[in-house]
Amino acid sequence: MADFKIGKITHYYDKIGVAVIEVLGTIAVGDKIRISGSDEFSQEITSIQVEHEKKKEARKGSVVGLKLDQPAKKGDEIYKTS
Repeated sequence: MADFKIGKITHYYDKIGVAVIEVLGTIAVGDKIRISGSDEFSQEITSIQVEHEKKKEARKGSVVGLKLDQPAKKGDEIYKTS
């Protein structure tokens, strides 16, 4: 199965390591993702928040906060990996 784009970073809070993402597909805690931009890395989703409330998943059209393991930048794309 190929990776598919599930979002784009619209803001990154470097002090807390959280990216704000416009979700283009369904994501859930436990999914493996790849962040593609100036630096590329992969990780498992450990936390999703919508309006400061923890969620287990987010659907297309949501704007969510994701805790990232490494720094990212506005405009970096997020891919769900198989």
